[in-house]
Amino acid sequence: MVDLITQLEKIKPSIDKVINEVITTAQFINGPEVKAFQTELQEYLGVKHVIPCANGTDALQIALMSLDLKPGDEVITPSFTYIATTEVIALLGLKPVFVEVDRDTFCIDPASIENAVTEKTKAIVPVHLYGQASNMNEIMSIAKKHDLKVIEDNAQAIGSEYKLSNGSFVKTGTIGDIGCTSFFPSKNLGCFGDGGAICTNNDELASKMRMIANHGQSKRYHHDMVGCNSRLDNLQAGILRIKLRELDSYLNRRREAASYYDKAFEKIDGIKTPVRSNESRHVFHQYTLTLEGIDRDKLHHFLAERDVPSMIYYPIPAHKQKMFASFGSEDVELPVTDWLTQRVISLPMHTELEKEQLTHITNSVLEFVQKESE
Repeated sequence: MVDLITQLEKIKPSIDKVINEVITTAQFINGPEVKAFQTELQEYLGVKHVIPCANGTDALQIALMSLDLKPGDEVITPSFTYIATTEVIALLGLKPVFVEVDRDTFCIDPASIENAVTEKTKAIVPVHLYGQASNMNEIMSIAKKHDLKVIEDNAQAIGSEYKLSNGSFVKTGTIGDIGCTSFFPSKNLGCFGDGGAICTNNDELASKMRMIANHGQSKRYHHDMVGCNSRLDNLQAGILRIKLRELDSYLNRRREAASYYDKAFEKIDGIKTPVRSNESRHVFHQYTLTLEGIDRDKLHHFLAERDVPSMIYYPIPAHKQKMFASFGSEDVELPVTDWLTQRVISLPMHTELEKEQLTHITNSVLEFVQKESE
């Protein structure tokens, strides 16, 4: 699904150099690479504050902790997402309120958010799924109307741009009160282990989240609040600095591969290719098809036989996971989410896809469709 080896070969001299420098200086924690990466990511995103942390899940947890929410407070989030988005809500004693997604964009449905707001609702966590931006204009309007905080889960969409109501374009993750991202190796901007970051334009929240991520310290050995230990190490930061310089090029390569897929499948009944929102630029963390009248699971196995990897993101939505049973989530009705979990399949998507590989992948899909129609 992701070719990190070929990607590495193109930047290996720079990677080797920074790894050697970090090891030689033995500055592994809070070193100069972390500080430099923080500054460079702030400039790339156009945001005032970036707080590096250990991983994307920690980023979401720290963001929620900074809002001073109380046990039982409700946080609205899509069910059609990776479990980390919703897991941290429950972990902090908050109540995840699962809502519907848009059938075309796969992202949280603003109308479903509006219908779910109660007097206990305190925050919304939209997910920019697969690299497509959620409808942030409507989400921010709802948040303002009900005095809610917005935490963007930007783990799959770093580098994506979104068109605000005033016509200006900004990076996803910088629109809500807080944005969270992951640098897991397979992400569009990935390190060689775990890593994450939080961003905000709010000075007060930034100061608070830095403290939370560092054991609640205002200064060394002065702990003002309960925090955690969540750091991006110097080695990973150095690697991310190199890859950040390549990120826009990486995203363009992904878009080129997506266009190849689009053209191959554009006239095939039963295959719906990813929709592009008019308000955003898709960065294709995943290239996800929606199938209708085509057996998704049979296609998944057929592709494996042709040495074509494919994945199902996600086969079981959050509201049907056992971990949320105590919240009464099993009684939640989300027909679009359930419909998608039975029909989506993601094809290989990364920066190193060559035409020969794309041809083999698309021909394999088309071969299966042809056989099934006979």
